[in-house]
Amino acid sequence: MKQIGFIGCGKMAGAIISAIKDQYKIIGSEVNTEFANSASVKLGIEIYCDNKKLAKESDVIFIATKPNQAISVLEEIKDIITPEKLLVSICAGVTVKKIESALNKGTRVIRIMPNTPALVKLGMFGICAGSNATKDDVEFTQNLLSSIGKCITVTEKQMDIVTAISGSGPAFFYQVIEDMARAGEKLGLEYEKSLTLATQTALGSAQMIFSRGDTSVQTLIDNVATKGGCTFVGIQEMKKYESSKVFYDVIDKTTKKASELGK
Repeated sequence: MKQIGFIGCGKMAGAIISAIKDQYKIIGSEVNTEFANSASVKLGIEIYCDNKKLAKESDVIFIATKPNQAISVLEEIKDIITPEKLLVSICAGVTVKKIESALNKGTRVIRIMPNTPALVKLGMFGICAGSNATKDDVEFTQNLLSSIGKCITVTEKQMDIVTAISGSGPAFFYQVIEDMARAGEKLGLEYEKSLTLATQTALGSAQMIFSRGDTSVQTLIDNVATKGGCTFVGIQEMKKYESSKVFYDVIDKTTKKASELGK
């Protein structure tokens, strides 16, 4: 059984740890002793205040620090990361190239982009393999994360798009749901009831897309938006305000910002 170490045991790392700790031996490390002790109790794992000790004892090492701390942590454990170990980064904006340049040649690196719904086991992960990572490394990472969400493999160049759509995406969907709920409130329905309607409808609609088979998303839209009906009127209003352009601009600007963070 592989031993997996997490450098950084915050919310996202904690979500992954909670999902996999029954299948793997897990340890963690934190710089703050008080936080390490509280996280150890909460997560039910041993947490050190020593990154080098964790690196020595782990077969797979997750770097789950703040992005601006990642390189200094990698430089600290650089000489301990042998080619037999796999390093997985969940640090937003920190490219595989930057990670590999901070480590010795031959280091196996996987970069993942998670999102916060992983906290409720409905996460979405983009996976990008480094130059020395193997097919088995990618499959291992996918299997590891599948217990808390879905995974897709992408190129490094595509990772910023993943960041925009799924990494930042929850906030965009929260905003849409909130806007729909507030519209219902303004029209005379209590806010909490409007929020329940919007939230459950979003959840059900997402599941319909996953269950659609060969049916296109446009067909799902057309099945609800019968010409001349109330939904059709609503769709026409969305087209009037060019909702497709709004969301393109949202994803485009977020992708560009994600790219800037990695420089």
